[in-house]
Amino acid sequence: MKFTKIEKNGIICAVIKSNEIVITDAQSALDVLMAAKYDAGTKNIVISKELISEDFFILSTGLAGDVLQKIINYEGRIAIYGDYSHYTSKPLHDFIYESNKGKDVFFVATEDEAISMLTR
Repeated sequence: MKFTKIEKNGIICAVIKSNEIVITDAQSALDVLMAAKYDAGTKNIVISKELISEDFFILSTGLAGDVLQKIINYEGRIAIYGDYSHYTSKPLHDFIYESNKGKDVFFVATEDEAISMLTR
């Protein structure tokens, strides 16, 4: 796992890059957050949905709630980018919609949009 440190509008984001899934449970999410804090000096994480376990997007597993609660408890913010169009779950679409109205968790299409959401 590598970080690219991006600064925009005086706010730093850590863009996560990896060849493998890096978030599989709440502890791995916390590990990513703390690594971003110490390596990039920020708790703002930009990550591709491809680097998160697919179980995250099946709300009934509880993984999304566990991961996001852990990140928020440690005062982190996360923007997850990727293509969500193939998901047919109405609860997931509602969850994404409601998350995007907040200030800590965002689901967007591109890395640039993810950075923008965390740096506005």
